Amino acid sequence: MYAFTYEAPTSTAAAAAQAAAGARPIAGGQSLLPSLRLRLADPGQLVDLGRIPELAGIRKEGDHMVIGAMTRHQQVADSAEVRAAIPALADLADHIGDRQVRARGTLGGSLANNDPAACYPSAALALGATIVTNQREIAADDFFVGMYTTALQEGELITAVRFPIPRKASYQKFRQGASRFALVGVFVAQTASGVRVAVTGAASSVFRQSALEAALNQSFTAASAAAVKVDASDLGSDIHASPVYRAQLISVLTQRAVKQMLG
Repeated sequence: MYAFTYEAPTSTAAAAAQAAAGARPIAGGQSLLPSLRLRLADPGQLVDLGRIPELAGIRKEGDHMVIGAMTRHQQVADSAEVRAAIPALADLADHIGDRQVRARGTLGGSLANNDPAACYPSAALALGATIVTNQREIAADDFFVGMYTTALQEGELITAVRFPIPRKASYQKFRQGASRFALVGVFVAQTASGVRVAVTGAASSVFRQSALEAALNQSFTAASAAAVKVDASDLGSDIHASPVYRAQLISVLTQRAVKQMLG
């Protein structure tokens, strides 16, 4: 691990100023700390967001659930409000990593990191969430740019995420056994603007599956999803799964999500 200085501000403004000056923000540390240990990152200065009270918390605002960026995965999973309004989101949080990861990892940290196999990005994209920062509001459709890359600018911090409450939603994950990340994860949501299907773990970044969305908007049945041939040409390949296998998983998991939503 390279040497670094450590700051722990108690306000978003102070943290943003330090980040704008070059400090690396750290949330739950579930991705950054392993990188530091392996000397894959050399930030020089860390600014810890964990002591900023306004960055945590869960509340309902009209037809939205607003979740603070520093809210831990387990807090989302255990929230009675989230379980009542968006049970699929609570269930997603309850199956991230292991108990230790859920106790430390945060919503904002996961979205800002945008790991290709992370679960939260699929929820944000499928639900049409808005990522609120200290500078602006960013629609989820515009937020996820590429592998480990988002629309966040230097010094910009996620403060909260606004999730529209869907009519129904389901998240289905085929877990990679060793890492517990999604080999493929599919989040299906029936929203006010139609059905949205977001896929994680299958490509370099989370994405919406337009063919499945079109089919399900026409007929919301598992058979309709099964009839779509998922294009494998842009999907990832590694020691765990081929693009064709991932395409098949997208289809199967979407069908499972639809069946669950139909009861």
